[in-house]
Amino acid sequence: MPIEDLKEQIARLPEQPGVYLWGNAAGDTIYVGKARTLRDRVRSYLGARGLSPRHEALVEEIATLEVILTDSVVEALALENNLIKQRAPKFNILLRDDKSYPYLRLTTSEAFPRLLVARRVERDGDLYAGPFLPARLGRRTMGLAHRVFGLRSCSETITGARDRPCLEYDIKRCLAPCVSEICSPEQYAVAVAGTRLLLEGRTDELAVTLHERMTSAAAGERYEEAAQLRDAVRTIQTLRDRQQKVATAQLGDRDVFGMKVGPSGGVIQIFAMRGGRVVERVELTADPAVAGGDAEMLQAAVQQFYDLRVPPSEIHLPFALEDDEALSEWLSGRADRRVRIHVPQRGDKRQLVELATRNAELSYRTRFNETTAAHFDALETLRSIFGLSTMPRRIECFDISTIQGSETVASMVVCEDGRMKKSDYRKFRIRGAGTPGVTVGSDDFAAMREVVQRRYQKVVEDGGPFPDLILIDGGKGQLSAAYDALAEVGLGNLVAVGLAKKEELLFARHLADPVALSEFDPALLLVQRIRDEAHRFAVTFHRKARSMRDLRSVLDEVPGIGPRRRRALLTAFGSLAGVRRATREELGAVVGARAAAAVIDYFARST
Repeated sequence: MPIEDLKEQIARLPEQPGVYLWGNAAGDTIYVGKARTLRDRVRSYLGARGLSPRHEALVEEIATLEVILTDSVVEALALENNLIKQRAPKFNILLRDDKSYPYLRLTTSEAFPRLLVARRVERDGDLYAGPFLPARLGRRTMGLAHRVFGLRSCSETITGARDRPCLEYDIKRCLAPCVSEICSPEQYAVAVAGTRLLLEGRTDELAVTLHERMTSAAAGERYEEAAQLRDAVRTIQTLRDRQQKVATAQLGDRDVFGMKVGPSGGVIQIFAMRGGRVVERVELTADPAVAGGDAEMLQAAVQQFYDLRVPPSEIHLPFALEDDEALSEWLSGRADRRVRIHVPQRGDKRQLVELATRNAELSYRTRFNETTAAHFDALETLRSIFGLSTMPRRIECFDISTIQGSETVASMVVCEDGRMKKSDYRKFRIRGAGTPGVTVGSDDFAAMREVVQRRYQKVVEDGGPFPDLILIDGGKGQLSAAYDALAEVGLGNLVAVGLAKKEELLFARHLADPVALSEFDPALLLVQRIRDEAHRFAVTFHRKARSMRDLRSVLDEVPGIGPRRRRALLTAFGSLAGVRRATREELGAVVGARAAAAVIDYFARST
């Protein structure tokens, strides 16, 4: 394989930290990784076969190697993060944020900040809060900021030189920083600070301040203002109740990670705690093809999550990472203060990690429902049992149907990702030309050989789709016949297995003994369901073939009765028995006098 051709280049690599980039034959970067010692890390890929389907696929595609030296592991980590963003290699874990709900963006990068709705968090120096669940709560929070603090909502460039304020000032929804005589930059900064308290979840402090203002307004008989402040306090309490479910004052500011990785993919849940309260919940997901192991996915989640966010002083993880010291140093550099990565073992902090993990597990079951998860478990079991290089996402199953050697037919059904794909079903009439000197008749082996040969000859001509696994309804004999046909069309490298009906044993050519799975094993249940569907499809086709044969054996043998007249007779009289009972005049009215006479004569001779 191509990676073997890179042995000399790998042997000459330095024992220094850096970043390595695997490329394919087309020149595309397919994986970016960091290493404390480049030579040792890159050399480990030479023995990566069999670790997982993902590693197997990566190694198969590697054709080139590029390395970039760095002065430290921290620099390597930062460079790896940037290269993954720029090149989006297909074998790197690329987590997706849940963007179903909006964020609020306080544009602190502007001299006179505004509060806007945002669908994604950007690295632009502004303050982001959210996501808000439900979305209308974000709109209410933004409206509250305008009413209580008077933040501007316009996109005008503020110079303070405007002659008069707009309507927003008149309805008391803006402090009018556009008119310097009305609102100074210092006054506006106080309003921004209050809004920041609201967005950061410090609602207890804010509620006390607003309550004092409400009491003062009521005492001064400014009842309309007092009512607005009362509504504002209620909205803040609602916001606190909905978004700050977990509260422990001693926990301060920290982020807590929980995760669940399974055959259907991976889910990361992050609880952001500010002031001892959970003020934000973010969910990251990964597809099964790139989910990788637990440690690899967790490290990717930490790197990608803080690429757009300033990390808090503490980050709690469910387990330790290999390069947690380098990761902590990189995060500290981004935050301009010390950031500590901690794996809690007991107490409130550990309970919070377990809570985040339970949320991740719940989200996993919701996002990848139990049926889907069971399908992937079954496919992974089949991959492991039969030593497949990839998960058998496409399975094609064959079944033969015949009664005493008459009207032998075959069916092929397709299962993709655990679901039957009826649009790809195929049915075959056995012609008996599969093996020279062999009459098919009741010979299931010859019939299986013929249908497999015909199917995959067509697949080769069309260029696909090729199955990951072929399932044969039968034992060693049918399986051997199928492999003979595959070898004939040049696809002997495909993997086929047989499923014997009575014992429900799985046979494979490269296994000395059949595989016996538990009757409740998801893998056995899946192949049984596929086999039963192939049998149903074959039997249905066989019944139709026998019915057509019966029709042909009677009416098609009558001189002058072709397909059109046969159809007309059956439509008019309902069945063969009805045609047989009809009089000459009744038959003549449907097919003419001459054809009616031929039908009468035929049935007279047959009796």
